[in-house]
Amino acid sequence: MYKGTITKRLECLIHLIYWILIFYFSFLKKPIGAQFSVPDLFLCTYFIVFIITFYFHYLIVMKKVFKAFNWKRLFAGVFISYLVFTFLRFLLEQIITKLLFDRVNYTEVNFLNYMLDNLHYSSLVIILSSFLWFVIYSIRLLEYNKLILEENKNTEIKFLKAQINPHFVFNTLNNIYSMVYFQSDKSLMAIDKLSQIMRFTTYESQKEKIKLSEEVDYIKAYIELEQLRHQESVLVNFEVEIKNEFEEIPPYILSPLVENALKHGEVSDSEPIEIQLKVSSEKLIFKVKNKIGTQKKDSLGGIGLDNLKKRLQIHYPEKQQLKITKEENHFTAELEIDLK
Repeated sequence: MYKGTITKRLECLIHLIYWILIFYFSFLKKPIGAQFSVPDLFLCTYFIVFIITFYFHYLIVMKKVFKAFNWKRLFAGVFISYLVFTFLRFLLEQIITKLLFDRVNYTEVNFLNYMLDNLHYSSLVIILSSFLWFVIYSIRLLEYNKLILEENKNTEIKFLKAQINPHFVFNTLNNIYSMVYFQSDKSLMAIDKLSQIMRFTTYESQKEKIKLSEEVDYIKAYIELEQLRHQESVLVNFEVEIKNEFEEIPPYILSPLVENALKHGEVSDSEPIEIQLKVSSEKLIFKVKNKIGTQKKDSLGGIGLDNLKKRLQIHYPEKQQLKITKEENHFTAELEIDLK
């Protein structure tokens, strides 16, 4: 069983406090001014049986019951602990005390009455033992489930990041291949821009969060790389208004929207792609608008946008909204993230 924050030492301390409370409220609590007296012999034997049964139930029965829980195992476990309690009490109070002190707790033992009597006395120890075990078990289980969720979350993020890099490289290499094929003088510059971007994808993308300014620089480099293969003088109008450039976000949260616009949009000098980024201390708003090409179609089913939606759900659950709209021949993607 996962230990988590409840170490063996802490568990022992919890048991110690638990026993102090049990001992106080069950055996020592007396009215103010009452004189302390030596405990009765059979009170001592009961307490010995209490402790032994408590840990038999705690260490053996409860562990077996919850190893593969079902109600039959639970009732069988409780019944076994009841039998252990009854047997130990009979052994101590009817046999051992008779040999050592010539005293017995029950002068006449009627089997049915004795079993019913011990059903009453054993119920307290079984309930208290079960309660403590279940509280500690529940805390460990909650911590373990939280750990598993975090590990699954991190694994999924790594998987999604691994999807982004090959997707981007595949598109970019196709562009550079075209430049080289047509012997464009921009091909060397494109390779240099690609190397800058790959440095980002190699080092910064491995981090859980990066500075917002680093994501913006990555987008600018991506746009410059795309600009090299277009004839238009202005491919993108990129407006940035950031109050705190040291604000941190997960990598590749903004860039898929830019990639989607460049891939599916129709660009002209009179109608470039419009990108606006506004970041305050409380909210991030990122808007990308492009004209839909006559031979192209914006797709919400591609790796980039599907990937982005999943990562947004992981990093900003219930704190983000991605709106995708089509109006006439324009496609608009607007992302809002609550940074509070």
